[in-house]
Amino acid sequence: MMLASFTIVVAGMKAASSLLVPLFLALFIAVICTPPLYWIRSKGVPKVLALAIILAVILIGGAFFVLLIGPSLNQFMSNLPGYLERLSANSAAFSSWLQDKGVNIPQDGAAGALNPGWVMSLAGEVFSTLSRIIANAILILLTVVFILLEVSELPQKMRAVYKNPETSLSVIAKFIKSAKRYLVIQTLISAAGGLLICLWLLVLGVPYPLLWGTLAFILNFVPNIGSIFAAIPVILLALVQLGLGSALLTALGFMVVYMLLGNFLQPKLLGKGLSLSTLVVFLSMVFWGWILGPVGMLLSVPMTSLVKIFLESHEETRGLAVMLGSGTGIEQI
Repeated sequence: MMLASFTIVVAGMKAASSLLVPLFLALFIAVICTPPLYWIRSKGVPKVLALAIILAVILIGGAFFVLLIGPSLNQFMSNLPGYLERLSANSAAFSSWLQDKGVNIPQDGAAGALNPGWVMSLAGEVFSTLSRIIANAILILLTVVFILLEVSELPQKMRAVYKNPETSLSVIAKFIKSAKRYLVIQTLISAAGGLLICLWLLVLGVPYPLLWGTLAFILNFVPNIGSIFAAIPVILLALVQLGLGSALLTALGFMVVYMLLGNFLQPKLLGKGLSLSTLVVFLSMVFWGWILGPVGMLLSVPMTSLVKIFLESHEETRGLAVMLGSGTGIEQI
């Protein structure tokens, strides 16, 4: 019965993915905007005015973001077929060089095995999804506004619903606090990584540095795997446009940035206990990507991390949280 119910729910989510994607993005933005909203209200600003300030900041930031990366995005998408063609030619040349060295590769499988163009195509798909998200900006913003309007009344509603409201509210408050802390810190870390990548590519002269910095920011929400998918298309582009030396320097920049953020800054700010198992990261990315598409892949780790935080908030489910973790910091759970 549970398996059948789960299957029905998953099928319904997949069928309603076009509606769920803006909703999940709105929830994500609302959680990030809640701390500054409370801070503004603590200064004596009325709720409506505080919400208007938050909304104005979102609109200005979104407009600046679109104006900043819009031209680069359009130019990259128009040049993408040419890049894929050059990558295919380089792959064929590399295959011929291997065969001259005595490495026999079946001709029918060489194109798929040695052609890395699918990674560039994946980056193009991510950017296309980003364009569709921008087209749904009004729906997402309206949902964010209504969520933020309901935040302050949520405790009163829960007191009316639960039989033992204080106990339930304390657990929920702990979950919300941890979730907001995780999402805000993860967003800041991802933004710092995207900025560093953008500056490094700008120094090297790699085309579209703002676009690749944005991709690094987005994919940094998927630890381990996301950094690989963010780096490979940039390295390939540097190889095609600038040569092997620039490609190696690009790879070195990505390695330094992600080692600094992933191995030092992120565990220090978030704590090792919040890290997820690599297997859980991969499976959650596949699962949510299948249901919601590329957006589901990007939000898979934040959503799974929130599930882990929720499980840690209850004594009877902390064992499941340990199973989802990476195995480090178990004594802290």
